[in-house]
Amino acid sequence: MDILFDVGLAVVGLLLLVWGAEGFVRGAAGLARNLGVSILVVGLTVVSLGTSAPELLVNLSAQYQGAPAMAFGNVVGSNIANIGLVLGISALLLPLGVHSQVLRREFPLLLGATLVLFLMVIDGGLGLVDGVLLSLGLVAYAVWTVRIAPAGADDPYLAEASEEVPEDLTALRAAVWLGIGLVALIVGSRVFVGSAAELAVAIGVSDLVIGLTLVAFGTSLPELAASLAAVVKREDDLVVGNVVGSCLLNILLVLGIPTLFGGLPAGAEAIWRDLPVLLGLTLLLGPIFLNQARGTYRINRIEGGLLVVVYGVYIAWVFDKLPGLS
Repeated sequence: MDILFDVGLAVVGLLLLVWGAEGFVRGAAGLARNLGVSILVVGLTVVSLGTSAPELLVNLSAQYQGAPAMAFGNVVGSNIANIGLVLGISALLLPLGVHSQVLRREFPLLLGATLVLFLMVIDGGLGLVDGVLLSLGLVAYAVWTVRIAPAGADDPYLAEASEEVPEDLTALRAAVWLGIGLVALIVGSRVFVGSAAELAVAIGVSDLVIGLTLVAFGTSLPELAASLAAVVKREDDLVVGNVVGSCLLNILLVLGIPTLFGGLPAGAEAIWRDLPVLLGLTLLLGPIFLNQARGTYRINRIEGGLLVVVYGVYIAWVFDKLPGLS
């Protein structure tokens, strides 16, 4: 019964996170537009930030509640889920053509950030200096994003991202949505992290494992929902952009900010199992981006299926370490 109760609380917390992220994006985008920020900049920054808001609030909550290993596992597991599951399922439903020059320039940034993260944690985890460096990288990425937006008005990814900006809201309504979304994110993160920690104790796994699996999958649901919506509208570049941008923000923002308030440990398993899987999946995207079939970069159904299989094998590998199953 205790396990069922914890699962029920986790579901409630997750629903609050997803709903809160949507409200937060609506309010933040509405306020930005009322302040005169261009729709391209709003589409590239505020909307992208919204899909990473659940991960950020969950990690801050995990840090506050004394579960830093869960916070680290959440980011690594979320990025693995974003590439393997979200991008894989999307490509199975619709072969994804990548036409955007912006995405072709953004992918090396993701690869570089992932490699830097791996090098940072080899000594056992992330400390204050690492948090400062990641935060500086976030600032540099934000400046780069704002600078490319006006110059890339004809870029298909930028055009598709701008179409996702919510319709005009008055400043008051936008502020209300922002406040409601933020409260839902805070409450949802506390409930979700608390129930996930209790669930980890109940089934006998570490905070890292629960962060890599349950928490990571839950916080990746906004990316999955956004990508499936883009698949329905056949917005190929937006699907890939959601994944690449979310993974980059997870490293720079979702890891960087909580690390400023305390170290995030990474055990031996995370360093030699989980991070190499993440780095390998990120590298696997390279040839996909460089595949110039039909004059464009393309992720076909076979490659999408391969990504899903890799994710499934990885999850099976993680849970093979459960007591009694190894």
